[in-house]
Amino acid sequence: MAPMFTFAPAAESDFERLLLIRHAAMRPSLERVGRWHPLRARNRFRAAFQPGETRLILVGDALAGCVALKPQGDALELDQFYVDPHFQGAGLGSAVLRRLLEEADAAGKPVVLTVLRESDAVRFYERHGFAETGAEDWDLFYRRPVPVAR
Repeated sequence: MAPMFTFAPAAESDFERLLLIRHAAMRPSLERVGRWHPLRARNRFRAAFQPGETRLILVGDALAGCVALKPQGDALELDQFYVDPHFQGAGLGSAVLRRLLEEADAAGKPVVLTVLRESDAVRFYERHGFAETGAEDWDLFYRRPVPVAR
């Protein structure tokens, strides 16, 4: 059973501790494709981090990760979704994603995302109904449509 979690708004002051979680979560995948570089990882996170759109993922009082779900055209973009490796493997990521997908479904919006090739996240997103829509050198693009009402 997944641990109970809550969301809290991120602040600019959360950047450094979220960067550490991003490094811990992404480094194995980036090393696998020969793209790990701490400064590049920091700069990419700095460019994408928007406190007003980022939510902290809390398990009790512990910071377990972060995620952003933001408007992008006719869809919502899932971005900056990182779970601290200490909290992985117990269903937390799936529970967080299910809650976000419920929000998207209630808004009648599909969800799009970008994932690193060779990342374990590819299987994770495919299990949750995302389908690949395109690719570039290092990234794959995915979309999950709004479910059809029955």
